[in-house]
Amino acid sequence: MRPFFSGYKTFDWILLCAPLFLTCLGFAAQYSIDLSLQHTFSNSYLRTQLIACMIGLFVCISLYLTHARTLYSTATLLYSTSLLLLISVLFFGVEIRGTQGWFRIAGNSFQPAELAKISLILILSWLITRYGRNFMQFRFIAASALFTAFPVLLIMLQPDLGSALVLCCIWFGMLVTLQVPYRYTLGTILISICTAIVGWFFLFAPYQKERILTFVDPSRDPLGAGYNVSQSIIAIGSGGFFGRGLGFGSQSQLRFLPEAQTDFVFAVIAEELGFIGSACILLLFALFLWRLITHIKAAKSEFGAYVLTGIAFVFFIQFVFNIGGATGLLPITGVTLPFVSYGGSSLLISYTLLGIALCISRGQYTD
Repeated sequence: MRPFFSGYKTFDWILLCAPLFLTCLGFAAQYSIDLSLQHTFSNSYLRTQLIACMIGLFVCISLYLTHARTLYSTATLLYSTSLLLLISVLFFGVEIRGTQGWFRIAGNSFQPAELAKISLILILSWLITRYGRNFMQFRFIAASALFTAFPVLLIMLQPDLGSALVLCCIWFGMLVTLQVPYRYTLGTILISICTAIVGWFFLFAPYQKERILTFVDPSRDPLGAGYNVSQSIIAIGSGGFFGRGLGFGSQSQLRFLPEAQTDFVFAVIAEELGFIGSACILLLFALFLWRLITHIKAAKSEFGAYVLTGIAFVFFIQFVFNIGGATGLLPITGVTLPFVSYGGSSLLISYTLLGIALCISRGQYTD
């Protein structure tokens, strides 16, 4: 077996550095938000994010040094653990902003829904590999749907619509990549529509319904549910080309922009760093996704290729949901912007996914 560091010359630095630069932009935004809250907020977003980043980088490096076969052998265990945590959080978790989806341990919060993203990607990749190329069989579609349904339903009970949508999109995206028969794809879409209708009447919280209705009709509640998006669009538009300067954004500093550290962190960057800052985020994400796609094509194992595909989907979906919500193009779902938004669980899981991608990119595992 080759030494772990024998491939340092071929190490994909773009795949690592693009997320690091995104994290630095996130640090700048959190620093600015801390300035607006320094007289009323006892904690520091930036300090919490720095600690999460250091832990995340340690996990990332550890996973890079792990043999990729370990990911395959632990997929079922991680999935089972994830389900157990999702069940436990419904009974022993704490409620934050109307969602009972966090464990509070020694003053720190952990969100099991974030871990579910990793476990779902690994278990679906494991399932696809076990089935070989028999994707035309209905039982494969049913099995993959069942593996996805369990965590989605548990997350909806919290309720956390954004995370549940991300998991559903991961599953659907991987099915499309596999080019399953169109009749199964259409059936999946119909079932999803029926599930959404049932969820509207029995699972969605009132504020989640209001977000969707406000997206359809922005004038419905301009001072209520529509207020956040309106302030976000104002912030993005007022940034101009160079921005107002870090710590000088009126929307963020005067606290007109709710949840600036998470849902609307892109608006903060657009206002204070302008088009330049926004373009940097778009370019860095594009570079990151390009390198993931490159490694998908070069993967030496089917399992590795499917895992990388799932990772690419989860980052792309979160990127679209977050920025789409901040710009008013999509309903607000509460999905964070990977590597940028505040949230220890989100940042830790993002770097965990990055570590898995770097591990597979080493190419030491073949089927």
